[in-house]
Amino acid sequence: MRVNRCTAKTTVFVALAATTALLLSACASSGVGSDAATLSDEPVTLSFTWWGNDLRTAATNEVIAAFEAECPNITIEGQFSDWAGYWDKLATATAANDTPDIMQMDEKYIATYGERGALLDLDTTGDAIDLSEFPESALATGEIDGGRYGIPTALNSQAIMVNPDLFEQAGVPLPDDENWTWDDFKQLGAQISAGGGGDVFGVQTWGFEDGSLRTWARQAGDSLYTDGEVSIKTEAVQDWYEYMLAMVDEGVMPPASTVVEKLTAGQAESMTATNRAGMGTWWNSQLTALADSSGAPLQIMRVPTPDGGADGSAYYKTSMFWSVSSRTEHPAEAALFLDYLANSETAGDIMLTERGVPANEKIREHIKANLSPNDVAVVEFLDNLADDIGEVESVTPAGASAMEGLLSPFTEQVLFGQATPAQAAEGFVAALKSAVAAG
Repeated sequence: MRVNRCTAKTTVFVALAATTALLLSACASSGVGSDAATLSDEPVTLSFTWWGNDLRTAATNEVIAAFEAECPNITIEGQFSDWAGYWDKLATATAANDTPDIMQMDEKYIATYGERGALLDLDTTGDAIDLSEFPESALATGEIDGGRYGIPTALNSQAIMVNPDLFEQAGVPLPDDENWTWDDFKQLGAQISAGGGGDVFGVQTWGFEDGSLRTWARQAGDSLYTDGEVSIKTEAVQDWYEYMLAMVDEGVMPPASTVVEKLTAGQAESMTATNRAGMGTWWNSQLTALADSSGAPLQIMRVPTPDGGADGSAYYKTSMFWSVSSRTEHPAEAALFLDYLANSETAGDIMLTERGVPANEKIREHIKANLSPNDVAVVEFLDNLADDIGEVESVTPAGASAMEGLLSPFTEQVLFGQATPAQAAEGFVAALKSAVAAG
């Protein structure tokens, strides 16, 4: 007979109450009392907010209904919005001391909210949330200054999306991604462009998001951030821009006008999704959406390295986190719901890979049988990469949440010849340091 989650957890919370009282009392000014680790005997209502489309919202509401059926004493009031509106609403609510009890949190913002005391240190809930099935390299992405402010929902890693149809049309064999180099990548791209007639290019232009820059920096023994400060050297950014510009000049990447035209069109209109680029840098979890748009049998491959082979530059990016407000009046119930989101097979069956590849390895294996072939490929790519994952990437510091907005203008300047790679690199690093300093 299946044990009811709420009943089983009650004894855990009661036992935790005494041992966590001192920790929780430190949050009393934020609305968290010393008896917060005990589940209430009275009905409890929790607010829960997330960003996403209609598909995510439908799946999330289904998970909420399943949890409420198992824990009828707890009501979850869901709130959702699009990406842009979400952060405006959350900032306003937090300033008014009305932050939702539970929230979907992004890596770029977790330090901003965590360092300002808006998020509950989840370690203060003791063993209420089972983390035994999460790799430490994933859990570390939600840790800031010794506190745990987010449970990773799902993981991504940088990858190259390859269009086999365009390789075949150009008469180019697919690469062996276990040992290819950036020189190989460029040469393959040139061959695809040569057969593309000016409409198909070897590589989709990069420079508008931080994932590929972080990987490039790691391969150079550098890092975008260290201990909450901007640490990347301008030389690493300059090299990244010079490599990109060389591919544009040689026709491996499309001209600047084509690139900028695509920027505002969205993922579905990208060069990869419209079958106009043989290769492109993406997160592995984007395969399914890109393949659905393109209609092509896209494949995920590892990112090239300077010398070929794994070099420890691969890293996990948490697609998002589950976090709890430090001002919640019901931390025990909030932790119980997070445990359900993170560990329940029912929740896993409903959400599948909608929020990315589950960080919980047991749930990841459990859902495989219900996944589409593309989603299986997404999961298997991450599984196969596990042994080659390097050091945990530093958390984006407060002030750097708009990093991509800072990066894009400098990339455009390089593409249109308005700045050299060296000038753009220096300008970008200075702008990012300024943003972080302003915090």
